Amino acid sequence: MLTDTGGRLLKAFVHPANEHDKWGGQALLLGMDLSLWPRVRKLFVDWGYRGLREVARGLGLELEVVARPYAGVRGVWVREGEEVPEIPREGGFKPLPKRWVVERTFAWMGRNRRLGKDYEYHPEVTEAWMYLGMIRLLVKRLARAA
Repeated sequence: MLTDTGGRLLKAFVHPANEHDKWGGQALLLGMDLSLWPRVRKLFVDWGYRGLREVARGLGLELEVVARPYAGVRGVWVREGEEVPEIPREGGFKPLPKRWVVERTFAWMGRNRRLGKDYEYHPEVTEAWMYLGMIRLLVKRLARAA
């Protein structure tokens, strides 16, 4: 899912669960028409999409991975006799900057009964329902503002 900084859906791509997120992200980026969003210059992505730097660079976009400082670090090699550095671990939930925007969009989408569970047979149908869910949300906001 690609959103703007306000959490509004720009583009969605649904892929099978047995496919890595990186490949889904690559299909999403390559399927984008950047002329529709001329102000998009930077992408904030989760740790699983860190392999998309070259794809983003090819599209003229900057990619920033938003992750905890210790993400992906399970241990370190040290020479015998050297002291083992401490890997910082923080307990509890702490929202990461920029990443919560997409998580909030998922929460908004989950309010739609049809998007509350993943039970569509065709991924294209889920994508269509995602767009319809966002349209419903924006229309409700416009009606409330009027």
